[in-house]
Amino acid sequence: MCGRYALGLQRAEIRALPGYPGLEVGEWVNEDSFVSRHNVAPNSQAPIIRRCNPSSPNLQLQTMRWGIPYGKVITNSQHAINARSENIIEGAGMWNKYRGGNRCVVVSQGYYEWQTKGKEKIPYFMKHADGTMMLMAGMYHVSDDTNPTYHFAIITTNASKSLSWLHDRQPVILTSYADITKWLDTSSHAWSAELAKLLQPVGGLTCYQVPKEVGKVGAESPTFIQPVATRKDGIKAMFAKQQERNKESMKRKRSMSPGPSLTQPETAGKGDETESKKVKLG
Repeated sequence: MCGRYALGLQRAEIRALPGYPGLEVGEWVNEDSFVSRHNVAPNSQAPIIRRCNPSSPNLQLQTMRWGIPYGKVITNSQHAINARSENIIEGAGMWNKYRGGNRCVVVSQGYYEWQTKGKEKIPYFMKHADGTMMLMAGMYHVSDDTNPTYHFAIITTNASKSLSWLHDRQPVILTSYADITKWLDTSSHAWSAELAKLLQPVGGLTCYQVPKEVGKVGAESPTFIQPVATRKDGIKAMFAKQQERNKESMKRKRSMSPGPSLTQPETAGKGDETESKKVKLG
């Protein structure tokens, strides 16, 4: 599934859609309702891309709420954040009324998934290796109210072989201009076998462990999309600080020495080795 993703870019960057030079969007509907976040959770307001109207190829951004309401009696607690590709292809349930004319693309930097190890859940972040924005296939809903509300869901498919160890599902990710424009073309208001072919897993994504704090809804930090090992407060930083302390310790020992000594290099070497061992044990 896809229950959390990142979009911490500034609005100007989102409008530019870096990595997709042929994809141009005009108006951003309800732009002010979006707040950039590295931890977008269900029920959040976030931008999607769709056609301005079915008969025109012109595209627009629109801020919508994540989670399509469902059930005979619509309540705030029943929202579908994901739509299985199998159900869309079969036209099962409520997805049959959306698949012909309510297709969209969800804008992100990447998505999170959790690996379960016993009672522990470890978060990982998936993104394109070259850092381009990740555009995920979606569906959207428009309410029948006088002042309509808009909601979206992200389509998922079977996980690629490279990610199956983490979870059995992943978002449908559209990577080419041709696929994106085909998905957004709702001029026929119909579903087709060609559209079904787009709902396939994408491999080649970069995947790494990220901090557990991202699991808390409402928490926010740009470090959420940084690998734990390379964060400023991460493992690599800890070793770098330890090495710096080792150097300072060696300098102090040398400055305290009364003069050259044949045994001094050996003593310093042993001291450094001891500090290194402490780091490894710690």
